[in-house]
Amino acid sequence: MTRSPKAMQIYVKLFLGRDTSYQFSCIELLTLSFFYANFLNTSMDKELQGMSNTTAQNVRSMTISAIPGIPLIKTGDDLGQIIAKALSENGIVLSDGDVLVLAQKIVSKAEGRWVALSSVTPSRQAIDLAQQVGKDPRHVEVVLSESDEVIAYSRKNALITAHRLGFVMGDAGIDHSNVGDDGLVLLLPKDPDSSARQLKKQLHDLCGADVRIIINDSFGRGWRCGSIGTTIGIAGFSPIKNYIGKPDLFGRVLQTSRVAVADELAAAASFMMGQADEGAPVVMIRGADLPSTEGTTQQLIRPKEDDLFRKTSSTIAVKSA
Repeated sequence: MTRSPKAMQIYVKLFLGRDTSYQFSCIELLTLSFFYANFLNTSMDKELQGMSNTTAQNVRSMTISAIPGIPLIKTGDDLGQIIAKALSENGIVLSDGDVLVLAQKIVSKAEGRWVALSSVTPSRQAIDLAQQVGKDPRHVEVVLSESDEVIAYSRKNALITAHRLGFVMGDAGIDHSNVGDDGLVLLLPKDPDSSARQLKKQLHDLCGADVRIIINDSFGRGWRCGSIGTTIGIAGFSPIKNYIGKPDLFGRVLQTSRVAVADELAAAASFMMGQADEGAPVVMIRGADLPSTEGTTQQLIRPKEDDLFRKTSSTIAVKSA
């Protein structure tokens, strides 16, 4: 049995003797004491429950899981079928909004983006540049063939270029590591966004879920040591969350705040994938809460005319063969 707060206020007022026109018997005092204690317990329970609910509502969580069972990928392999099979064998059921992050290498391998160095004849530009950076001239020729311009280079084996897709990265993203043959190099996918869109559609058909797709690769950073997972292809969401015009915690309107959510997720997934012999090229992220919409990786690339660092550096145009 409980009493309303208003009724309890009346009881407390009387019980405290603030209304001397009413005299209490012992039974009445005991009854009022019971009501008052019951009221306090009920109020405290509600307050604690409210605190618990508020805490639960404010807690956000996200899970990041490497998908076991992905085999070594070969040219022509069906990535959608392979991923769907691995999910099924591990008892993982995709949900709408889940994010699948794929390492660039398995996409490139499936698409047959191999180049045999033995088939490459280096140009004069590639030979000269190879002498400057200490690389195989044939490798440099392949880098130049994938690039629009050379951004920077050094004798410490560093060659930074602007890839034809717009990415500024080392060696135009061309890989020797985890390729499996010293005579071959692996290029980026020809159109990573298109690859991501096709995989998204295929997984929807196979698994019935509206997923988001990220293809990531390792990028170095101009101001910090160490590489980090970065997005080169997406499907199903916007890669940037825009806070411009929204108030911060203190009401100040944000002027420049845009968050590259795709790159944040790509980096988190890269940590789970590893960079050596871990062999975990597909990662599932659940709880990212990304609204479904069309997006492209081009949204992440700063236009050249707005890039202060490229404006102040001496770039070299790639000569046509």
